[in-house]
Amino acid sequence: MSKSERVLLDGEGGKIEVFVEPQENARGIVLIAHPHPLFGGTPDNKVVTTIARSFRELGYVTLRPSFRGVGGSEGLHDHGIAETGDLLAVLAYARQRFAHPPQPLPVALAGFSFGAYVIARVAKTLAEASDPAERLVLIGTAAGFIEGTRSYMTEAVAPDTVVIHGSSDEVVPLANVIAWATPLELPVIVIPGASHFFHRKLHLIHNIILSAWNN
Repeated sequence: MSKSERVLLDGEGGKIEVFVEPQENARGIVLIAHPHPLFGGTPDNKVVTTIARSFRELGYVTLRPSFRGVGGSEGLHDHGIAETGDLLAVLAYARQRFAHPPQPLPVALAGFSFGAYVIARVAKTLAEASDPAERLVLIGTAAGFIEGTRSYMTEAVAPDTVVIHGSSDEVVPLANVIAWATPLELPVIVIPGASHFFHRKLHLIHNIILSAWNN
């Protein structure tokens, strides 16, 4: 298993803390975004670390940044707007550090909950710059009105995006994600009985990611 490195990068809002796990002969780079920073989300969230473990097994360099105000990351929470720029800065660092001449490594994007919402914004920015991500994984995606927080206008994503949601999600109702995915004709993988944090279901997330990339 690769050793995690803690890196501090310069961002527009101050330092950005990133946990990086390099790989020998890497197949790609994956940027993974954690849940809402105002509700306890961190890069050590079990869903986030499950995503990271899955991609390490696939041969990817993994990067798990802390959103503003979490851990060693500076700046104030900006509801996903400035956070999008922060993640793009992390991605630029990764591409420079893990340059792979003559062809750059492909970039995958993954996020959980609020992190999935931000990752969809990052994917849109890359696509509009004619530099699309290889593929996305969105889990427990923040979409629509969520009690006690706000309404999420989640961006459209590519049709091969891996969308995973729990049937018993108590934070983001499954109906919200179906309503977002329906006009996009985007399949949603529903894990029966899974809560928002996928207690005792993390192995299924792991298996779904491996299967999606190996098929």
